[in-house]
Amino acid sequence: MQGEWNCLQALILKDFLYAYYIHCLAHRQQLALVTVSYEIVPIHHFFTKRTSVVNIVGASCKRNDELKLAQAADIEYMISIDELEIGRKFNQIGTLRRPGDTQWSSHFRSVSNLIKMFSATYSVLLNIIEDGDADAAYEVMTTFEFVFILHLMKEIMAITDILCQALQSKSQDVLHAMHLVSSTKALIQKFRDDRQGQALRQEDNFTVAEHYRVNLFYAVIDYQLQELSGRFNEHAVQLLILSSTLDPRKCRESFRIGDVCQLVDKFYLADFTDVDKMNLKIQLDHYEYNVVQHPKFKSLSTIFDLSQWLVSTRKATILPLVYRIIVLVLTLPVSTTTTE
Repeated sequence: MQGEWNCLQALILKDFLYAYYIHCLAHRQQLALVTVSYEIVPIHHFFTKRTSVVNIVGASCKRNDELKLAQAADIEYMISIDELEIGRKFNQIGTLRRPGDTQWSSHFRSVSNLIKMFSATYSVLLNIIEDGDADAAYEVMTTFEFVFILHLMKEIMAITDILCQALQSKSQDVLHAMHLVSSTKALIQKFRDDRQGQALRQEDNFTVAEHYRVNLFYAVIDYQLQELSGRFNEHAVQLLILSSTLDPRKCRESFRIGDVCQLVDKFYLADFTDVDKMNLKIQLDHYEYNVVQHPKFKSLSTIFDLSQWLVSTRKATILPLVYRIIVLVLTLPVSTTTTE
């Protein structure tokens, strides 16, 4: 689809040099997260081992029952030492969740569940230790590396999960999603910097601790930041943000004529002459009063609705340059992957 030489994107660009290709935003983030899990070998092994633990503990009704009993015992003990809050909907008994291959948020929930039920899972594996597979899973689960990566991935996934949910929403707000990309990268960087500051205050040579800090902690975060920056590059992000200016929902809050002109100057140079650009500014002034402030405009929810309404009311013929940029933006559909 997006191959540079022989795929669909390349074929279209042969005839339309100024066509823009925007990959499904939700899938972009999925790819960024998956890349990390494959590029760093210990992380790849962790996900494989995590799946094995979940499958072994949930292999039968008997083991699920044992897991629930172990959870109940853990909850009872934690309540007795005032470590858990008591109340309705608190301390619910659950099961280990199996993640979906294309649902990255499900990996976050699976990792969070395993942390929450770690002690109960440990107890079940200990009880069925005579099973060869259970023995191997028990050995894996009790290693420092497994526990370290379990908590590391939970922290990173917690930061990225809001962006995952926003990109998978059926009623996606592109502008908010793009801002979430920026805040996600900033928070991941902050997570790294905070831990780096703690490391600099410690006196140690290249020890086991340094291995986990450099080869795992920093490596995972740096790969994550690199992938997010590469797949959500500034050029594509700016195009989407400026395009959202024409969204009727955004126009009702604040119609920014300067952003529309900037959109034309940066991304649609071949579609507007210098004279067109001057006339576009005048038409946008009229558009703000005659369209944005029209009572019927409030009922429009998408750019597609807007284009149809402009044609039906013949405003498209009165403001042809504004209509042209709206049509150009409509040729840049941003799809979402709904995985829930």
